[in-house]
Amino acid sequence: MFRILIVDDEAPARARLRTLLADIAGDVPHQIVGEAGDGLAALELLAGLPPESSADIALVDIRMPRMDGIELAQQLAGLPQPPAVVFVTAYDEFALKAFELAAADYLLKPVRAARLLEALKKARRLAPADTLLQALAPAGRTRLRVVERGNVLLVPVADVLYLRAELKYVTARTAEREHLLEESLAHLETEFSPRFVRIHRNCLVAIDAVVGVVRESEKVGDSDPHWALRLRDVPEHLPVSRRQWPEVKAQLEL
Repeated sequence: MFRILIVDDEAPARARLRTLLADIAGDVPHQIVGEAGDGLAALELLAGLPPESSADIALVDIRMPRMDGIELAQQLAGLPQPPAVVFVTAYDEFALKAFELAAADYLLKPVRAARLLEALKKARRLAPADTLLQALAPAGRTRLRVVERGNVLLVPVADVLYLRAELKYVTARTAEREHLLEESLAHLETEFSPRFVRIHRNCLVAIDAVVGVVRESEKVGDSDPHWALRLRDVPEHLPVSRRQWPEVKAQLEL
């Protein structure tokens, strides 16, 4: 049974999709896990669902307030199990961008039941993991999704000074504070290269955040000190592993 999320800022449009889904339920058994009026509300809704109840497919309008459908698709790509996205819109000028985002399909309003059924069958054939993320890797998102106490916060990637893996989370450090991401460091490295450079097996640093390098000893009398990076807006120095130092040195043009 499909689990479907409906995202549209117009209540009549959401009602129309519910009716169409009911009409084709015999061909595509499904459960509507929720409805949202914009992309941010959709992310907050998904954040409150247990993983086993999250959406398999998102039916997404494009022109919406606060967060449009294009950015929502980019944010969904960062989820551990991203739903397949089917855009449902009254505008045809976004079709190319939609398929650049590996959308399962692109439906123009008014949608017919037969066309929606076709789109859902396409979505079912999509690989559930990493399809959107791989397509987005060249461009990447501009904001990272952070869930805090059931609320969704969007952190600009440009504000992130470093990303550090800690247990099952990744810490994104900005000048103001730390944020916990439920994403893997490897995926973040793939998506946001070459903005970030790996300095250690568990740490990526924004190249434009580096303001200098220093030689540091791991202990008093250490005859083989290592390099560490000084970053803007934070007091700590981040050590560079000896293995990564040649790559870091090249990226920083030292």
